[in-house]
Amino acid sequence: MHVEELAKTIDHTLLRPDGTAQDVERLCREAVQYHFAAVCVFPYYVPLARHLLGTADVKVCAAIAFPFGAEAARTKVVAAQEAVRRGADELDVVINIPAMLSGDFTRVRDELAGVVHAVHLGAVNSGKGPVIVKAIIETCYLSRKLKKLACAIVEQAGCDFVKTSTGVGPQGATVKDVELLRDCVGAHVGVKASGGIRTWRDASRMINAGATRLGTSAGPDIVEDYLSTTAPGSRAGGRG
Repeated sequence: MHVEELAKTIDHTLLRPDGTAQDVERLCREAVQYHFAAVCVFPYYVPLARHLLGTADVKVCAAIAFPFGAEAARTKVVAAQEAVRRGADELDVVINIPAMLSGDFTRVRDELAGVVHAVHLGAVNSGKGPVIVKAIIETCYLSRKLKKLACAIVEQAGCDFVKTSTGVGPQGATVKDVELLRDCVGAHVGVKASGGIRTWRDASRMINAGATRLGTSAGPDIVEDYLSTTAPGSRAGGRG
């Protein structure tokens, strides 16, 4: 794997409640410097991130229904539409975790499908490019059976990715979960691993397990770790 390929697996993430506008500015500077796939921020910061990134090769991703997915279905749709209207290219949407654990699987699917339909239709009508929707299933709360069912729901709803975790739960991504998710969805659905990915070793394990996106707040550290391990003397910052 080349460093450019690694960088394009990374969604550079700031989803802390104490994250400030200055933190978002730093996040975007780092994303541009390292050519990450996207920055992932709260909807509140989408306009700022869009402005800061300008025409850079970095997408803006908004976290919707974060972190438990328990909002009303209409609230999720409106939040998703507004995030896209304000500049988001991608959405990370948390499934309705309480509904999933309660066995209300139809509601989980219909809520996701409603978001996907709304943003895809809006993108077409506005002339905006495709909007990627990633569904966070929060694997740490689900049994193996529910993880497999959640994957089926995500695929049926038309989502582009299934994502392991919010990073808020008691456990983040694991190799076993990434492998399971990769096996459970079709090739047209990507797998995003998130939570606890701090080093190149962490990242490589997730990529080898089948992840094509990584959610992490440690993107620069991972790239620099990769360079020090595989190409001593190189510096990612020199490419920006």
